[in-house]
Amino acid sequence: PILLSGGQRQRVGVARVLILRPKLVVADEPISMLDVSVRIGVLELLLAMRDEFGISLVYITHDLATARYICDRIAIMYLGKIVEIGPTEVIYSKPLHPYTQALIAAVPVPDPTVKMQKLPIKGYVPLTGAEASSTCGFYERCPYAMKKHTGEEPPLIEVEPNHYVACFKVK
Repeated sequence: PILLSGGQRQRVGVARVLILRPKLVVADEPISMLDVSVRIGVLELLLAMRDEFGISLVYITHDLATARYICDRIAIMYLGKIVEIGPTEVIYSKPLHPYTQALIAAVPVPDPTVKMQKLPIKGYVPLTGAEASSTCGFYERCPYAMKKHTGEEPPLIEVEPNHYVACFKVK
């Protein structure tokens, strides 16, 4: 195993999983430590595994570009809580939560003529989510925060079919 490249090790890992014939595979950052040239091969392998064997895939990543490539649905989390979930193209075309909007705006566009739109997020991520447990976890950093948003956590509500968001500004 020590003679295998990172991509080869990931492929061996996928093969080991397939031996068990699972219905669900959780892939936690499966390509984060791989060279860019190898990543697409591992993503293609995961897609083939999903399509050929009917396996459900939970793909955990911080890389929204690869999530867009591989996922049918995306859940955006902040401090361990889902703030928005929906079909991938809906999340990309109509992000509603301010955190989702900022994440999508931060994804580089491979066209030098397109100016990137950065959305301001103030402050820093807290070291723990404890102080955010009784209110919106994004409150201190949200550009739309108002006093009335303190004291309770926004519920995850369906804003259109299969698109949910936890934000007081969204009705």
